[in-house]
Amino acid sequence: MSTEKQLYTVSIYTENNIGLLNRISAIFQRRHINIESLNTSPSEIEGVSKFTIVVFMTEVNIKKIIGQIEKQVEVIKAYYHNDEETIYQISGLFKIKSELLFEEPQIQNIIKNSNARIVTVNKEFFVLEKSGKKDDIVKLHKELSVFGIMQFTRSGRIAVTKDEMKISTLLESYNN
Repeated sequence: MSTEKQLYTVSIYTENNIGLLNRISAIFQRRHINIESLNTSPSEIEGVSKFTIVVFMTEVNIKKIIGQIEKQVEVIKAYYHNDEETIYQISGLFKIKSELLFEEPQIQNIIKNSNARIVTVNKEFFVLEKSGKKDDIVKLHKELSVFGIMQFTRSGRIAVTKDEMKISTLLESYNN
């Protein structure tokens, strides 16, 4: 078991209950662990939510955290995986003045080279969407910052595992 800090993606399958997010984040807070990203969404099983949390810590400590998380009544199961064991993406939205799209040829090159896509255009602004690894979003942000970004937001990580997750069978029996 590694005592070296690394990024872990924590997947938590839960009932959808009010207050659970506060209790889960408190588990990390009590140990002074910063949450790098957090996403909540429906899971592959109806009525079951999935939290995807990214943290930078040791494997020894992540195992302890998983144990604490699973003590929460509404938690069905929690897992942790390193980056090599997951397929993951984040998404960024960039709002930029429309005039730049037509007056700065370099903007069009940046969009094309980054594989970003234009989500909407009107006379005041246009919005770009870029999905990929965090480094891809950061690079695009840096390139666009030169021209001025009106608004920017980035999502938390969404992830699936490369290996089969036994959770689906567990969840199906849980729902019946």
